[in-house]
Amino acid sequence: MDTHEPVGGTPDRPLTTAGYAGVLRDLLPVALWRTDADGHVVEWSLAAQDVLGHLPSDIIGRHAKPILVPEANWELAERLAARVRAGDAVAAALPVRHRDGHLVPMEMWICPAADRQGRTGILAIAVETTAVLHMRDSLAALQGLFSQSPIGLALLGPDLRFLRVNEALARMNGVPARDHLGKRLTEVAPGINATALETVMRQVLERGEAVVDVRRTGRTPADPGHERTWSCSYAPLLDGTGRRLGVVASLIDITDAQRAHVEAERARRRFALLAEAGTRIGTTLDLRQTAEEVVDLLVPRLADSADVHLRQEVLDPEEAGASTHGVLRRVAMSFEDPSAPAEALAVGLTYQVPPGSVYERVIADGHPMDLHQADIPALVRDPRADRLRGYLARLGSARLVPLVARGKVLGAVVVTRTRGREPFDQQDRVLIDDLVARAALNIDNALMYSRQREAALTLRRSLADNALPKVTGLELAGRYLPTSDHQVGGDWFDAFALPGGRAGLVIGDVMGHGVHAAAVMGQLRTAVRTLARLDVPPDRMLASLDATVADLGENEMATCVYAIHDPAAGACLIARAGHPPPAVADARGTIAFLDGPPGTPLGTGVRDFRTEHVPLSPGSLLVLYTDGLIESRERDLDQGMEQLARSLRHLDHPLDEICDRVLGRLLPSAAPDDVAVLLARSRDAAPDPPKGRADRDHPNEPARKVREW
Repeated sequence: MDTHEPVGGTPDRPLTTAGYAGVLRDLLPVALWRTDADGHVVEWSLAAQDVLGHLPSDIIGRHAKPILVPEANWELAERLAARVRAGDAVAAALPVRHRDGHLVPMEMWICPAADRQGRTGILAIAVETTAVLHMRDSLAALQGLFSQSPIGLALLGPDLRFLRVNEALARMNGVPARDHLGKRLTEVAPGINATALETVMRQVLERGEAVVDVRRTGRTPADPGHERTWSCSYAPLLDGTGRRLGVVASLIDITDAQRAHVEAERARRRFALLAEAGTRIGTTLDLRQTAEEVVDLLVPRLADSADVHLRQEVLDPEEAGASTHGVLRRVAMSFEDPSAPAEALAVGLTYQVPPGSVYERVIADGHPMDLHQADIPALVRDPRADRLRGYLARLGSARLVPLVARGKVLGAVVVTRTRGREPFDQQDRVLIDDLVARAALNIDNALMYSRQREAALTLRRSLADNALPKVTGLELAGRYLPTSDHQVGGDWFDAFALPGGRAGLVIGDVMGHGVHAAAVMGQLRTAVRTLARLDVPPDRMLASLDATVADLGENEMATCVYAIHDPAAGACLIARAGHPPPAVADARGTIAFLDGPPGTPLGTGVRDFRTEHVPLSPGSLLVLYTDGLIESRERDLDQGMEQLARSLRHLDHPLDEICDRVLGRLLPSAAPDDVAVLLARSRDAAPDPPKGRADRDHPNEPARKVREW
């Protein structure tokens, strides 16, 4: 033990505090104290101060037993003290009282020590039991790691000479472990570019930063006839103070696993591509953009070219007939070869599928087909397409995959690779087919959206008799009031069931009135329902709607609230796009307007949409409305919100009655603007329903309030 003061005192130098230093200070602080024959503390080390909290000035000169020994152990302490005074040294595991009163388990060695009068006192040397156990476990782990690990392990000193080597590394190098000790890598295995590896190890020492997966290839005495490859990692060996003691080296022989490693990396990239496809394909309901997203994913990571063809019968179902049968239209194309004939591969071109061709078989059967180098020229039969056939002659492999959605073949995707690239293997084919299947569903959604938006002018009738569905955990009621002249406007509301027992609620307001506003509103309503099938969260739903409004024209703008109710979580996840804040009334009658992110109106392109987590206990009422309910020439926004809050009373009454009371109070006469109101009252959910998105994304975030009424 290294101490700052001697253990014993002298007549001209009284007993004082004993200190400690060195390695033990970091690894295993050893506490020391000494008492005279009367039991008074005459020496107290710094380690004792650290472990037990008592300052030397507070404890030296005081009797040790009442301060350090728990009362239940006083009798035991007297017996042990008697043995020590009789000349015995005693080892024991005993609790010692800390300065703050808690007990510290300690491993102790208690031995006799003469005090200043020559009498027999007591010297206690103790370490905290948990520290001893930690050191024991650490040493056992280190020993087990070196003796049992199949990975080659070594410790090297600051001079990069081996200090310890396990048997796995010794077998790799073909040199016994003992013959490594004291030598450098250049002496043990010079045939593996050891000089370069020592340079890496010096950098690790100098910078104090680990280096992972340095590949080395060479020959060792273990297998002198063959080259092998290792993955080497190096980390600085540090003590508790951060001082660099050397280098820890770990090596894995990857020669036999190299092919498996390459395959695993390919699989990882494929999974990453699939994950990316989930976020990139179908970001909007635009048909052409969805098709372009598919080819952008395929080229160049999986293929050298890709194009998407749709059947003309699918694109123009009302015009379907003999003139469109067997006709394909290219809607997206991407190719890496700059010499490819762009005019023959242009988007928008149509062509008749030759009878008996591979195209016809793929579309008729709905099954993918692989083409090899000799088969590819058959893709084009037109004798005038010399440039296109020349381009196809440079291809080495191709795969034709039908676009199948909801049991219907929409068209086909063609992917190719040039002769200089390996043909598509089984994993490539599975991945391509998966991506095309995802694309087919999104393309079909876009086609459905395109067709459904043509029916926007029928919205007046649908809103006048808008039957809300029955959904888990909610009672629903809604009203739509056209303007005083009974024109259809851009206000609407909707509700629908979502997977997992959840429900989607939406309310929106398209700027303007008349047929045009209703048509825009109808497209948004259709877009919401289409995207809801994909379980899109509220913020991403609003981002997609923003793109939809922007596509309709520069002057189009709308506001919207989209909420997902999860009965299992008893909460809603809500996002707003410049829309008035929803109101929440709980069963006690407290009314609050949500103060979450207001978002930006749809059509601005800013897309600043965020979600707000709103708890809805049983009996609580969520009120969604358009601005025509609270704003008018006679009152401003705050006055309208106050009147709305005052109208939300008797929440246990039927929702239709509450809805009529709200409209009657705020709109006593004909409304100057069209108005939509949607009320949702929470009720006890069914037992143990599946967790929904609202609960997963924001389990604990409270609802925000702007004011209570």
